[in-house]
Amino acid sequence: MTNHKRLVVAGVALTALAATAACGGGSSTPAASQSSAAAAEPVTINVHTFGGGENFGYDEAVKKWNAEHPNIQIKYQNLTDRFEDVYLPQLLQRLQAGAGAGDVVGIDEGAMGLMAARPQFFADLGEYGLQSRKADFPAAKWESGVNADGKLFALGTDIGGMTMCYRKDLFKKAGLPTEREEVGKLWPDWNAYLEAGKKFSAADTGAKWMDGPNTIYNVILSQEAPKNGNMSYFDKSNQLVIESNPAVKTAFDWVQKFSQAGLTAKLQAFSPPWNKAIKGGDFATMGCPSWMLGVISGAAGEANKGNWDVAAVPGGSGNWGGSWLAVPKQTKHPKEAAEVLNYLTGKEGHVAAFKEAGAFPSSIPAQQDPEVAGLKNEYFNDVPTGEIFSASVKDLLPVFLGEKHAQVKTSVEKVLEGMDQGAIGYDEAWSKFTAAGVKAAG
Repeated sequence: MTNHKRLVVAGVALTALAATAACGGGSSTPAASQSSAAAAEPVTINVHTFGGGENFGYDEAVKKWNAEHPNIQIKYQNLTDRFEDVYLPQLLQRLQAGAGAGDVVGIDEGAMGLMAARPQFFADLGEYGLQSRKADFPAAKWESGVNADGKLFALGTDIGGMTMCYRKDLFKKAGLPTEREEVGKLWPDWNAYLEAGKKFSAADTGAKWMDGPNTIYNVILSQEAPKNGNMSYFDKSNQLVIESNPAVKTAFDWVQKFSQAGLTAKLQAFSPPWNKAIKGGDFATMGCPSWMLGVISGAAGEANKGNWDVAAVPGGSGNWGGSWLAVPKQTKHPKEAAEVLNYLTGKEGHVAAFKEAGAFPSSIPAQQDPEVAGLKNEYFNDVPTGEIFSASVKDLLPVFLGEKHAQVKTSVEKVLEGMDQGAIGYDEAWSKFTAAGVKAAG
């Protein structure tokens, strides 16, 4: 998102756990589709997700399902804006307790390695005919949902892609180009983005150039990781490489430069002040994977319709974010839950989520659907999101994240925030950053 969607984990909840469950896939719910007629009485399936703004974008999809399936009703709840340090620890506790989790749960990319290592917690979707869905997804998206027992425990929702969102009204006030094609030419690389930020700051608009350290850090890391062995904090043998991976150091260095230049609003992403600043126009640019468009429109509200626009991101594309849905083994209605999961991760659910929240489909049939390819986002001045994000995900490579990615991400980003806010000196920030990662990885 997704989203989506995300700031990172409390390590304590992670280490308390043991192992995950298995799953499978199916293109049109062969076995699971029988559950509607077979249900003896109405069944409620609780779907739990996370993320800011429009989050997973399931409101309309759920309304349609409930109207057409009186015997299986979806109760959809988006539990929190914050994935890693709120939603994930709570989900882990509920999985371990064997009660309290949704019948269908959303999982962000950063925790898929963690969940795949714990097969005992999730249903095997292959038992419900979903194994036939394999051809619907890029190999990396499908394989991320396969657990340690070789079972598919989750199916993909959105995929990130990458753009840069900007405040058109603030650019005009600063005397910068405002049309998206010209804005994209303003920053072909991150150095040009830095220089444009200095010009914006000199114009004294009363706003900052960017929101804070986290967002841009994740954008740049997502661009650099495929250039450096397709990894970020961990290599493919799950060894921590935070100190040796150039992708991490490059992203860190750019964020430090932006902070030292006074370009950030010193905001923590996905926090209440951050949401308020989006609405108030307190900063002019923000890295935007596809799901972020739903976050912005949800936080900024109708009063800001047309103020935000979308341009190319400096340095080329990348993939930040993307989520999956899984069925916890504790559910009392696994067949019905599998049917709901299949619908939401199928072409119809993907298209509906993209139309509602800008969450670009990971489903290949949905990507190829004319409604996706030709869709424009009215909130962002009719930007052709279908065209832009189709191009941005075309050549994406899978990045290995590792079982403890989420808790490392949480810890190191807190150091970035401390550096940006002045609590940690610039000269000591990298050593504290790597030390935090080592400690979080155990």
